[in-house]
Amino acid sequence: MAGYLIRRTLAGLATLLVASFLLFLLVAVSGNPLATLMANPHISPATIAIARQQLGLNQPLLLRYWTWLTQMLTGNFGTSTTGQPVGPELWSRLGITLRMVIPTVIIAAFIAVIIGVVTAVRQYSILDHTLTGFAYLFYSAPVFVIAILLKDFLATDVNKAAGHTVLYTIGESTPGVTGAWPTFTNILGHTVLPVITLVLVTYAGWSRYQRASMLDVLNADYVRFARAKGLNPRRVLYVHALRNALIPVVTVVALDFATIIGGAIITEIAFGWNGMGQFLYQGLTGPISPDAQVVQAWLMITATAVIVFNILADVLYAVLDPRIRLA
Repeated sequence: MAGYLIRRTLAGLATLLVASFLLFLLVAVSGNPLATLMANPHISPATIAIARQQLGLNQPLLLRYWTWLTQMLTGNFGTSTTGQPVGPELWSRLGITLRMVIPTVIIAAFIAVIIGVVTAVRQYSILDHTLTGFAYLFYSAPVFVIAILLKDFLATDVNKAAGHTVLYTIGESTPGVTGAWPTFTNILGHTVLPVITLVLVTYAGWSRYQRASMLDVLNADYVRFARAKGLNPRRVLYVHALRNALIPVVTVVALDFATIIGGAIITEIAFGWNGMGQFLYQGLTGPISPDAQVVQAWLMITATAVIVFNILADVLYAVLDPRIRLA
């Protein structure tokens, strides 16, 4: 296991290095960060030259990449076009997004496994058709539609019944709240609706993977043999079938966790959260021009998360199925 982890880590680092160069190259050739300044007749060429020097645009491409890479490895993600360092804001935004993503993944995975197993065991029953129908509904529904419905109905009814605001519809927290318990309840109240929104659109796809995987395992020879030996049906289901049926789902959950971190843009916009999604959106639609440093930082965090969770999924394979040997 240790040797496998070392090899996978080295391969992941090599992949990340290649990805970092490709990402830097794509961002570098996608446009001129100073295009808006250069189009303004009131800005002098000297000012534009200073801005070009500050952003390192006067250097060769490979030198700019090496400078950016070495600085990034020390936690310095450069300076945005607004003159602010990208790193502190990046980590702050990542913490806000993880507050939404971590409970979403845990709850969605739990629901998906239960529904996938139930619908597989009771294939083609009324319960199967009903749960499958809801899964397809949530899977195909636009995220902003679910967010609006939760705001207009769930939040309104709960707040009206409570007599005060319990479920907040805008922002990740209320400024000025002090005290441990008030702060906790305030953050929780802001988190419930975004998490429910992401859970509904996430569990739907995962439950379909779990159902399909469970059906394949239930029809496998070793499961039939376990039943023929007279083993307890629950033991056959949970020990022999479910453990192996979880392997494909582990891959999907691990990879989706990484993509949800950077991809919850619509949910964050709908609920006014200043997380990673908003971070990318603001970087692409900056007040001056698309912010290359912001976009590159976002892409690198997302790429790193994908590689890390891919390695984690490989390790979980061996935990779930002892027949898999990580040689």
